[in-house]
Amino acid sequence: MDTPLIPILVAPQAILKARALPVTDKHADQLRDLIPRMFAAMYHAPGIGLAAPQVGVGLRMFVVDLMPDDKPDPMVFINPEIVLQSTELATREEGCLSLPGQYADVTRPARVKLRYLDAQGAKKEIEAEDLLSACLQHEHDHLNGVLFVDHISALKRNMIWRKLAKAQREKQGAG
Repeated sequence: MDTPLIPILVAPQAILKARALPVTDKHADQLRDLIPRMFAAMYHAPGIGLAAPQVGVGLRMFVVDLMPDDKPDPMVFINPEIVLQSTELATREEGCLSLPGQYADVTRPARVKLRYLDAQGAKKEIEAEDLLSACLQHEHDHLNGVLFVDHISALKRNMIWRKLAKAQREKQGAG
């Protein structure tokens, strides 16, 4: 029997604004179960990144798959830390599975270097630019209780919150 999809939380939820806790050895069994379920939810949504807080788990972990050349390339980032970021900035449109249907231009460092543990617990580093850089920074933000709308002007942020609330009311009315 298929495991039911783990639900992706929609803002505002308190865990989405909270700082996630570091993953420790005691979380090994939980992660073994959680990682495939997070990928399944992310692919189903569909999305290219999903952080543990977005599925109600307050741990410093996220998954990413940009599907280069339409082929799966799943990556797991446990206890990631940004160790380097460029002074050069890049702006691109971002959305978030926890703010469905909402998008805005976000300016971030153009390149980043992340240090993290992979799903097997091996220490890794990755340097990223373009979409991968934005995605890694976006997901890393989730671990610190930061949403992409926290990077835009108050006016634009308030417009997105109003649109999201309206969409949620309409969805509840239809359900």
